[in-house]
Amino acid sequence: MARQRRAARARGFTLIELMVVVALIAIAVGVASLALRDGSQVRLEREAERLAALLEGARAQARAGQLAVRWELSSGPNADGTDFRFVNLPGDPRERVREMRWMTPGVTADIVGSRVVVLGPEPLIGAQRIVLGLEDQRITLATDGLGPFAIATDAAP
Repeated sequence: MARQRRAARARGFTLIELMVVVALIAIAVGVASLALRDGSQVRLEREAERLAALLEGARAQARAGQLAVRWELSSGPNADGTDFRFVNLPGDPRERVREMRWMTPGVTADIVGSRVVVLGPEPLIGAQRIVLGLEDQRITLATDGLGPFAIATDAAP
């Protein structure tokens, strides 16, 4: 009798074992699908978060130094919308203009309704929007003038 039980047990899997395997496969598929997000969207979100942090840092410096700091897209014959700069930062006069590049090549920016973003020295700077693009993806950074720059949930100008 004991021999028959062992033989029956060795022939297949129990329902619990099958359910555990199916659950593990479902978890693995879920994790893999989250990991396979669109690369350009992730890079663009990273650029937007970086730019928001840079803008807020420059805004704090403008208020502390009582200077009219501006953020603008670089101009010139070779400008393709991928470079930007902060103008009139406090500190060393040689560093009043800080040129910066996007971390991801191909990122473009458009300041909605203006040529520059004014960051201070007043606490209320006015509503401003910046649309970043990479390939066919778009993301908008916005402030109402009082709050910090953040990724906007709606893309309306």
